[in-house]
Amino acid sequence: MKLFRTAIVAAAAVVLALTGCSASGGADTSVGNTSTSGSFPQKVATAFGDVTVKSEPKRVVALGWGDAETALALGVQPVGASDWLAFGGDGVGPWAKGLYKESPKIIGTLEPSYEAIAALKPDLILDVKGSGDKARHDRLASIATTVSVPKGGENYLTTMDEQVDMISTALGVPAKGKKLLADVDAQYAAVEKAHPEWKGLTATAATKTSEGWGAYAAGGGRVETLEHFGFTQSPTIAALPVSSNGFSVDISSEQLDLLNADLIVAFPIFIDASEITGDPQWKALKTVQAGHAVVIDGDLSSAFSTGTTLSTKYTIDNLVPLIDQALKK
Repeated sequence: MKLFRTAIVAAAAVVLALTGCSASGGADTSVGNTSTSGSFPQKVATAFGDVTVKSEPKRVVALGWGDAETALALGVQPVGASDWLAFGGDGVGPWAKGLYKESPKIIGTLEPSYEAIAALKPDLILDVKGSGDKARHDRLASIATTVSVPKGGENYLTTMDEQVDMISTALGVPAKGKKLLADVDAQYAAVEKAHPEWKGLTATAATKTSEGWGAYAAGGGRVETLEHFGFTQSPTIAALPVSSNGFSVDISSEQLDLLNADLIVAFPIFIDASEITGDPQWKALKTVQAGHAVVIDGDLSSAFSTGTTLSTKYTIDNLVPLIDQALKK
């Protein structure tokens, strides 16, 4: 889908500029920079076959969307990482700041420098939430043991559960992974318990870029977050043909009313939020006129899009009150 592919390319371009074109469950910080204290060997099933991690990884490079945050949550600090949302610094959001004892080398996203990766002398490369491109996988695997996307996880469709399960297994700490996911489940359950009135209400996750409007289908994480709050994906959006990326649909300005639902959560991608809130067609939507739309930006939209165990609590703490306020109007 052109809309969202462009957004990913834009993110990569910003990251490369910030790095000089160089090629929540809580985090368990008791584990040091290079030790997982796990058991080995470990076998991880991927779209490219089973991968065996023979011994404890000492130098981990995390390239997939949210892979570095997941490693940090498990107590392991990557020596190299990709900054998909252009946070700068260590390449993580505020929910994960301070977890690195030593800053990682920031690697490019869509077109990483394989030379820079090799220079880090990794013994494990994580590319778990990514495109699933075989040529990329083969190149990475020629450098070090590489755990890439799961079967069906191509084009950034790796779920949070799959990401945590695969990375925790590769690091030899699957029990820690299960604990992280159980903590996230408990956080979501608390939201549902506090807001039973949301059960069954329809919701649309929408976005706007410089090229136009779009909405998320199931599979990208945003819809799933709203479903964990008790909402149901808008049947109007669910009925639309999904683009080739598997998790989004294009919405023309002339058909913007397709976004209408009991709740709309929208956010801008590399444009100012005012380009949503100031759009006359947006203002004309029934949901917006009823006051049942939430436009998020900055760190909150990044947390909503990151979808890791570390970003979940930030999303809940900041997005749930906004939804609550909007639906009480």
